[in-house]
Amino acid sequence: MSLATSRHVLALAFAAATAILPGCSTYKPAPKAFHEATIQPYTLDAGDRLRITVFEQEGLTNSYTVDQAGYIAFPLIGQVPARGRTLQQLEALIAQKLRGGYLRDPDVSVEVDRYRSVFVMGEVGQAGQYSYVPGMTVQNAIAVAGGYSPRAYQGNADITRRINGEILTGRVSISDPVMAGDTIYVRERFF
Repeated sequence: MSLATSRHVLALAFAAATAILPGCSTYKPAPKAFHEATIQPYTLDAGDRLRITVFEQEGLTNSYTVDQAGYIAFPLIGQVPARGRTLQQLEALIAQKLRGGYLRDPDVSVEVDRYRSVFVMGEVGQAGQYSYVPGMTVQNAIAVAGGYSPRAYQGNADITRRINGEILTGRVSISDPVMAGDTIYVRERFF
């Protein structure tokens, strides 16, 4: 191989590497807020279905779904804002509104009946929307979606998550916890 041919091959290899590397650097590791969000109390959002019990008031005890605007429609008191609230905050708000002329001392309990879904996309067996289960990890979510495809990069994944009203994306380990509403993306490996 001549020196000119060697230089030409080296130049082509360098050009290919510089074309690929910018695509690799567009993703960043998960911000600190990703990990902090997983240890905070659960906050409600659209798609959560709640079991609300008002003790000794069977007509008010029922399942309610948080709508796309972030509210639940509750008898007597109407639209109650739920988005961004913890279960305890929603309990207190409903009790306060019921005290306003409806019940003397309401005892309200709120629990999640069904969490909003997670979405698994990319190089998995069956991309789609799946039920969230508390304690779920990225690896669990990928398994539920049919496991990795033959072309999948299995070292980590990208998660898009809403934190304090802001949508953030970051790269995480497959052992990281998933939160309800997350979108998980499994990338294709290069080789």
